[in-house]
Amino acid sequence: MGNILDKFKEDLSVALDYSKNDKIRVGIIGTGWIAEAHVASYKKCPDVEIVACADLIPGKAEKFCEDNGLDVSKIHFYPSHKEMLDVEELDCVSVCTYNMTHAECTIYALNKGVNVLLEKPMCVTLDEAVAICRAEKASGKVLSIGFQPRFDPNMKMVKKIVESGELGEIYYIQTGGGRRRGIPAPFGTSFIQKETAGIGALGDIGCYSLDMVLNAIGYPKPLTVTGYKSDFFGKSAKHSNIPQYADIFGVDDFAAAFVRLEGGIILDFRIAWAMHLDTPGDTIILGKEGGLRIPSTECWNGSIGGPMTIYHDVAGKQVETIIPEIKSDTDNFYLKIRSFLDASMSGGEPPVPSSQILYNQAIIDGIARSSELGREIELDIPEI
Repeated sequence: MGNILDKFKEDLSVALDYSKNDKIRVGIIGTGWIAEAHVASYKKCPDVEIVACADLIPGKAEKFCEDNGLDVSKIHFYPSHKEMLDVEELDCVSVCTYNMTHAECTIYALNKGVNVLLEKPMCVTLDEAVAICRAEKASGKVLSIGFQPRFDPNMKMVKKIVESGELGEIYYIQTGGGRRRGIPAPFGTSFIQKETAGIGALGDIGCYSLDMVLNAIGYPKPLTVTGYKSDFFGKSAKHSNIPQYADIFGVDDFAAAFVRLEGGIILDFRIAWAMHLDTPGDTIILGKEGGLRIPSTECWNGSIGGPMTIYHDVAGKQVETIIPEIKSDTDNFYLKIRSFLDASMSGGEPPVPSSQILYNQAIIDGIARSSELGREIELDIPEI
């Protein structure tokens, strides 16, 4: 069986030269907690200079930079993304605002000729995603979406297994993830209020679960969605991990869907911030020649919950091939930042292209709309 495992060995060696004469001028839009990870990774890049920050709350950006070890005397601060982009000559920006402003900030930056790293989820609605993609196309700039799990060696392994043909033609996928109690509100309420987040678990961790399997199978176009979402835990003072916010909770804390994809593939999906289980189940990818089981994690961490298993037939016998979990010290968030910078400066392909995440967003939007209508809906995704 060793020859089968050899097919999936991962070369983790990296040999890149990042020395440059000119600094890449970077701006940060939104200085909430996720921006800390962006700054930490930018600081590891000797060719980067953070020159500007924008935040709606007076004084927040200045304190953010001080807390994150940046020289505030070398940074210009602005009360909005528009004022920053109207004045500064920037090469790249990170959009780290709350979900409902992702589209607005990204489109404005692209229209100003600036490369954009947009934090996940891409946005809230399919219409917003289409507008973002069209702005990107018109601008000719690089737009990459912030899916750092793409760089995890185990996530890459899932894709390699599917592409190897070991599973044969894929026809069914079960995926998702969740937390028994894990509604995120340690840094305020922007994740859980309708006017700022727009969507809840669907956008926060659902987009990751969808990307894991859709990326592995080549991102086929979604055709129809039957969706369901609920907010029982978020609005419950008894069962929520944030009972103090039950009155203002305005997004989904659980969602499920049955999605038909191009090529006759069925996607069975469920995601949860809170529920009465520790996991809604492992991810399963079924093909006509084999099946792959990907162990779930207690809380989405961008990787897998243990060794994967391929179920297939060898010489007429039903056998299982264990794919060991790859232990790695790679900093996936840094790789997300670095690959975006390299693509921006070379004019290369974005590491996580919007053309793929458009389909991811279409499914999320479709789940929300189908749930509200109480029926299956067709997804009408316009050409960009």
